[in-house]
Parts: sequence; C-alpha cells; structure tokens
Amino acid sequence: MIELFLSAFITLFVVIDPPGCAPIYAGLTKGATPAQSRSMAVRACLIAGAILVVFALFGEDLLGALHIELDSFRIAGGLMLFLIALDMVFEKRTQRREQRAEKVTAEHVPGAEVEDVSVFPMAMPMLAGPGAIASIMLLTAKAHGVAPTLMVLAALAAVLVLTMLALIAASPLMKLFGARVEAVITRLLGVLLAALAAQYVIDGLKASFGL
Repeated sequence: MIELFLSAFITLFVVIDPPGCAPIYAGLTKGATPAQSRSMAVRACLIAGAILVVFALFGEDLLGALHIELDSFRIAGGLMLFLIALDMVFEKRTQRREQRAEKVTAEHVPGAEVEDVSVFPMAMPMLAGPGAIASIMLLTAKAHGVAPTLMVLAALAAVLVLTMLALIAASPLMKLFGARVEAVITRLLGVLLAALAAQYVIDGLKASFGL
C-alpha cells in the first residue's frame, strides 16, 4: 500500500508540477492582495481536486458517453493556455487591470479589479490538465479495490496540498524582487507557458493522427 501511495504521489507530483505552476500563478495574480491570492490558490486547488476525483472515479464512462478523446483536451487546453501566455508576454493583462483599477477607484470598491484566475487557467487546464486527468485515470484503473483507490486519492490530496502551499508562497516571493524584475520574470514565464501550450497541442495532434 505504501508503495502504491509513493508511486501515485511521485507520478502526480511530476505531472501537476507545483514548483512549475507557482511562478506562473504569481504572474497571473500580479496586483492581487495577499488575501485575494490565497483565496484563489485555495479555490484553484479545491476545484482541480474535484475535477480529478470525478475523472478518477468516472472518467472512462464520462468521456465514452460524450464521445470525447483525451487528446481533444490536450489540443483545446493548449490553445487556451497559449492565449493566456500571449497576454502575459505583451502585458495585455496589466493594461486590462489598470483600466479596471481606474473604474474601481471611481466607485471606491478596493480590490475588485483583480481577475479571478482560480477556475481558468489555474484549476483547468494548469492543475487538472490532460496529463493529470490521464494519470489519475490510469492510476485508479490499476488500483483494484476500495483500499488501493483510496490510497491513490490520498496521494492526489497530498500533492494538491503541496501545490496550494507553493501557490500561496509564490506571490510574496515575486514581490520581493521588485516591479522591474517581476515584469521580466512575468514575460519569461509567459514564453515558457506558450511553449508548454504548444507542446500540449503537438502531443494532441501526434496522438490524434498517429504521427
């Protein structure tokens, strides 16, 4: 049982990649208050956890009923992430935040200008992406019985807790670097996110067309 837990934990940790998601999350939530950042981090992990548990228990039946292949998730998720990456690189998100901030200042509603990224793109497709969905479905398919399935779900919960802590710690660390360094890091992470998005699309096309 311990071996199953460790195997599932390592697999999900590598696929979800908390250290890699944390700086991207910090870039997406630039300008948010610590309370808003924490709230979105917790919400993103809870939503991602709910999505992955549903796919762990009912994934094969759900996709089969909808006639959807997992590769479709890869392509669609990659395209959506690419749009987010473009915004990060060209500071479009910052411009929109400044425009909303002006409106909020006029209305005297502090903090309302922050865009909620907990559902998209953090929960889906960053955390509960095609790789994580495929991994949890494969792990639970191999775990025969209630006890082994619970061990896989426990490993998932442990990874999501670590992910939540990484997301919460990312924003304060980024703010320590200052505005200029933060802007450079945000653009760099946008490029990396674009590459990740392109890889999602390439993997989906390869699998779809047998390349």
